Amino acid sequence: MSAKRKTAAREIFALGAEAVVEGALLAGCSFYGGYPITPSSEIMEGMAERLPKTEDGVFIQMEDEIASLGACIGASLAGRKVMTATSGPGFSLMQELIGYGCMIEAPLVLVNVMRGGPSTGLPTSPAQGDVQQARWGTHGDHSIIVLSATDVQDCLHMTVKAFNFAEKYRTPVILLLDEVTAHTREKITVPQAKDLEILYRLQPSMPPEWYKPFEETVRGVPPMPPIGSGYRFHATGLTHDDHGYPTQKPDEVTAAISRQFRKIDQFFFDIQITDEFLTGDAEVGVVAYGSVARSAHLAVEQARERGIKAGLIDLKTLFPFPRAAVEGLLRRCRTVIVPEMNMGQISREVKRVNPGTSTVWTINRVDGHIITPKQILESIRKG
Repeated sequence: MSAKRKTAAREIFALGAEAVVEGALLAGCSFYGGYPITPSSEIMEGMAERLPKTEDGVFIQMEDEIASLGACIGASLAGRKVMTATSGPGFSLMQELIGYGCMIEAPLVLVNVMRGGPSTGLPTSPAQGDVQQARWGTHGDHSIIVLSATDVQDCLHMTVKAFNFAEKYRTPVILLLDEVTAHTREKITVPQAKDLEILYRLQPSMPPEWYKPFEETVRGVPPMPPIGSGYRFHATGLTHDDHGYPTQKPDEVTAAISRQFRKIDQFFFDIQITDEFLTGDAEVGVVAYGSVARSAHLAVEQARERGIKAGLIDLKTLFPFPRAAVEGLLRRCRTVIVPEMNMGQISREVKRVNPGTSTVWTINRVDGHIITPKQILESIRKG
């Protein structure tokens, strides 16, 4: 189900965090529950100012990050499009409820503006250390969608994508930014909503007495009415049958978990988003994401000016990992470089899918400073 909202296209100067707010409002977000934490607080501040001015918009500051995500899950069950934002320590606190959201299949968007860590770490400095936590932070086997944004315009569009994926696949979606992306200010275009596809969760078409909130469907995504609309809806973090009631029967447990994976796995073509730059004839490839991809883009341009056939894959989707695109680059290039502001989290994925035709090099930085185009260019020249 899609809908169009009437807004005027306009150009504005915005922080990445402000672009997230623009994207959330375009996507139809009507509930924000949050708690301030550096360097994500500008998202909360923007939603606090603007969301209550929209039709039915609700903003609430909770007592901590756990309560924030709990409020979002409750609002999602009530039929709202919901979002919260946080950073490292808050993201850690939210992990149990992320798992709960996965188990009850609650659509929600969680923006994590990454900073240096572990623990309090470097609160005002950029990092990309939460990548594997975003995929595996909550316990148990679970499917999840994790997205990234490279620049300020990207923050708007990937926020809309996050909401669409959350609604379409009835799942929590995590959008990872880093401090540089969230706090960069540049001119962006806020599009007219008629130019965007805005999705809403599927509603049941059967009578209430026939409805099963977790039934098997062809897409693997059951319809989801708001609680209180006349459809019986039982939500529990326990493994449950298709009616939502706890079960320990092996066939029902296997069916429930398998469906949650299948609803994501069978739509890789839709979910896995990458931007490729000069990869067609590349001999040295770069795989990057977030603000580091901007450095990599310039480094590839400079390498081409020097006669080096370099190319870049900018990952917009981190998980499910875009294996097909990355593996294609690995097959074409003699060397693939993975620069990231951690000790090697996406490079693990790149090495995992390497068919053995390419050498994978890493550039790792964890000192709270960005990876520069010069650093990447130096590696390209050696490759």
